[in-house]
Amino acid sequence: MPFKTKEELENHIQELKREPVTAQILVCGGLGCLAKGADAVYKRFQELIEKNQLSATVKKTADNHQPSLKETGCMGLCEAGPLVRIEPKGILYLRVKPEDVDRIVEETLKNNQVVDDLVYQEETNQEIRKWPLMKDVPFYRKQMKIVLRNCGSIDPEELDDYLVHDGYLALAKVVTTMSPDDVIGEILKSGLRGRGGGGFPTGRKWQFARLSKADRKFIVCNGDEGDPGAFMDRSVMEGDPHTVIEGMAIAGYAFGAQEGYIYVRAEYPLAVKRLKKAIADAREAGLIGKNLFGTSFSFDLIIKEGAGAFVCGEETALLASIEGKRGMPNPRPPFPANKGLWGYPTVINNVETLANVPIIILKGADWFRSFGTVTSPGTKTFALSGKIRNTGLAEVPMGISLRELIFDVGGGVQDNGKFKAVQIGGPSGGCLTEQHLDLTVDYDSLCSAGAIMGSGGLVTMDENTCIVELARYFLHFTQNESCGKCVPCREGTKHMLNILQKIVEARAKGEDLDLLIETAEVVRDASLCGLGKTAPNPVLTTLRYFKDEYLDHVYNHVCVAHVCNAMKEYRIDPEKCRACGKCARVCPVKCISGRPKVPYIIDQEACIKCGSCFEACPFDAVLVEWRSKNHES
Repeated sequence: MPFKTKEELENHIQELKREPVTAQILVCGGLGCLAKGADAVYKRFQELIEKNQLSATVKKTADNHQPSLKETGCMGLCEAGPLVRIEPKGILYLRVKPEDVDRIVEETLKNNQVVDDLVYQEETNQEIRKWPLMKDVPFYRKQMKIVLRNCGSIDPEELDDYLVHDGYLALAKVVTTMSPDDVIGEILKSGLRGRGGGGFPTGRKWQFARLSKADRKFIVCNGDEGDPGAFMDRSVMEGDPHTVIEGMAIAGYAFGAQEGYIYVRAEYPLAVKRLKKAIADAREAGLIGKNLFGTSFSFDLIIKEGAGAFVCGEETALLASIEGKRGMPNPRPPFPANKGLWGYPTVINNVETLANVPIIILKGADWFRSFGTVTSPGTKTFALSGKIRNTGLAEVPMGISLRELIFDVGGGVQDNGKFKAVQIGGPSGGCLTEQHLDLTVDYDSLCSAGAIMGSGGLVTMDENTCIVELARYFLHFTQNESCGKCVPCREGTKHMLNILQKIVEARAKGEDLDLLIETAEVVRDASLCGLGKTAPNPVLTTLRYFKDEYLDHVYNHVCVAHVCNAMKEYRIDPEKCRACGKCARVCPVKCISGRPKVPYIIDQEACIKCGSCFEACPFDAVLVEWRSKNHES
């Protein structure tokens, strides 16, 4: 290194592939597993490998000094971390503690046996089934790994680990054997659409920028992932940073950009750390920088850390932030492909979109189109969260049904609960019901149901979820993140939130529902950017599919999910009350009255439902009663 020609890179990769493979220990180093103690598990493996001199039975890296114990990126099944995988057998161990490592070394590495109690298991029909191999675990069975092809399998901080999986061969191919138009043509043929939410054809965006005449152009990677519960892009940047770099370099070659920015929020320190190392390693190896592979094409990257504003996920706001301005959107046209960063043509693609590019170049557009649907080819990553059994990161073919995604991959509702709804597309997405479970997951089907693909957040809800409170929560998030530049978003989301607050606090009237719908439609139609235009989605879809819950809240003051505090009452049971006065003394609004030897009572009009009396009563005399439908609406 550095690699001066395509042949030098190919020869190096062939040398790496010739190394013998006997065993690999892969410890998940995704944030979910690290938070549960994966570092301690990794250190214990290090200690035992050295103590037992296992280097002879474990594959060694190129320097021939260390056994192949790797801390990888996210393996996906975050709920069951820390995860450990033993290759090449493909054994997956869940919830591994440092004390379990001794058994794994003794039983699996030394004696070729499975540690039975650490593998994935399910109880079905009073029978416990166990799946030791990762490929057989229900969570992984229907997945198709394209974007996540290396996550959980390579050490993201080792360049050779990426190269041995044909890393940078796609870049070498395009700069030495393909014209920019050939590259754009292949991406257009693949049908790759932007995975950031909008679904705009990636090749067309590159084509627009290529046709723009300028002496300077930019490619920007949008890693500003701000949806609550979403961690798809973060996991790719942490687990396979070189695929993002390679995808950006290919895009730059295709439309004529020699400079790129990776915009990643500062709240992702592990992603920032691994990206910085990957960029430095790639630059040292001649994989980015001047005259790549002996050609005239040069390309380099800069990381820009964002401050965490949700609105900076919008293209023009993101560009303003890079330029050092306040992150606020601007009217379009002109579009960034014509006039973007500092007035030069700029393409903004999100992390997942760029991660698809190298493998499309290597395997071809027809291969990519063999997955997914006609209008939505390929795969999509999802962050599964909420009341779902298998929370984590999954990648599935486009066209899979919501039912398969939630019940087969996700394992269904936690604690055998009853499915109620799914919020897809993040805080700007739509809420879908049981009647939509057989809907296919693709851009067009979801839009027809009032939802959006979004970046890939998927929140499952059970019958204990209050739909009205859910809409209020998401709107609170988007209203708080509004930049305030345009009136419809700034004022409209505030009015919508106030109405929803009145509804959950049992203060709303019938006309408030009409005003909520009217305001939501104005915000959707008149806002400047995507944040405002999609902010009403959770409200409009829940009103569309769960209107009865809104009516119950407004007319009956009933919350069927027993979530909204205003819909419950605290009462004192006179048979149990000992008139000790403890409840009255802790009441912050002094709404409890009584005297010695006479049961205390609560003034329902003054009660703020704080529950202090319930917690203070030593005789269980304070009762919680939820209102039920006891009169006509």
